[in-house]
Amino acid sequence: MQRAVAIIPARYNSTRFPGKPLALLRRKPVIQHVFEKVKNARLVDTVLVATDDERIYNTVTEFGGKAVMTSDAHSTGTDRVAEAAKDIDCDIVVNIQGDEPFIKPEMVDDLVNMLADDKRALMGTLAKRITDSKEIFSPDVVKVVMDNEGFAMYFSRAPIPWHRDEFSKFQDSDFKAGNGQPATGIIEVYKHIGIYGYRKDTLLSLSTMEENALEKLEKLEQLRALGSGIKIKVKETDYDTFGIDTVEDLRNAEEYLIRNG
Repeated sequence: MQRAVAIIPARYNSTRFPGKPLALLRRKPVIQHVFEKVKNARLVDTVLVATDDERIYNTVTEFGGKAVMTSDAHSTGTDRVAEAAKDIDCDIVVNIQGDEPFIKPEMVDDLVNMLADDKRALMGTLAKRITDSKEIFSPDVVKVVMDNEGFAMYFSRAPIPWHRDEFSKFQDSDFKAGNGQPATGIIEVYKHIGIYGYRKDTLLSLSTMEENALEKLEKLEQLRALGSGIKIKVKETDYDTFGIDTVEDLRNAEEYLIRNG
């Protein structure tokens, strides 16, 4: 079996929610929730947090986790993960966002298995079929379309694929409000789940590349990989997650845990 590591990038100075990795969710920092979930994955040898902030570093080490300090010049989590991974003896690197407290360890294992089984895949990620039409038309929900072999063709914040006949039944006002109810038996639209697996050499190469035009337009760094010819395998998952991007998201996460334990 190829050796895999899981790296969780975490920075303090988020624009919309500064300090969110340290925000308390049911009396634990968000980053601790993420770390503990990933630690339960069966197929990774090491789990560590990559950060540029001593407060995050100290918090992780205090709860018994492993952390490394990285440069504060990184513009993306991918670059931070690449710096942390470059000196680690491994074949596969899994990148889990530090604001995803509902990630499942099975999702991490799925990515490791995917890359170990398919040598053509240089990267791997997950997607879940959308059942709520509001998500189809929300720019905050990234959509992905795949080819017949499960490799990503494109990621977008726009509704893709555009179902000409079904979507034309609704008025523009319905789309803006997310009120359209497309026939789920006809339309398959997939939500991208933002967890990635990379072959180590692919990750290091990706971190040296410049942004391309599509990445700049959509603000989606995976388009840098696609635009450079890197094949991204996509596995459908039954699991869903949501990240903590705002204070309101944190409140929603608290309510979710109260309801679901």
